[in-house]
Amino acid sequence: MENQAKPGALPHSLTLQERKKLSVTGVKRIIYYDESGAQLDTDQGRLTVGGQQLQVSELSVQTGQLEISGLVESLQYTAAPGPRTGLFGRLGR
Repeated sequence: MENQAKPGALPHSLTLQERKKLSVTGVKRIIYYDESGAQLDTDQGRLTVGGQQLQVSELSVQTGQLEISGLVESLQYTAAPGPRTGLFGRLGR
């Protein structure tokens, strides 16, 4: 299966340096953030970052670049929720 970017999608990559500095590109928005974790919305799905004493040290909304410092303990992707369908999805609009 070939992984092709969506039109208008930001390029997405991760760089983790010694579990102390995480650089992420392709971030569309920060869903939540505190010192023990963050959840980011990317074109590749939701990225959950877990750790200790996490701090957002750099954020560029225009380019989708984000840097987090602290002790990174986990990185996990989950599929972004799709459009709501069915009766309850239509009622929620």
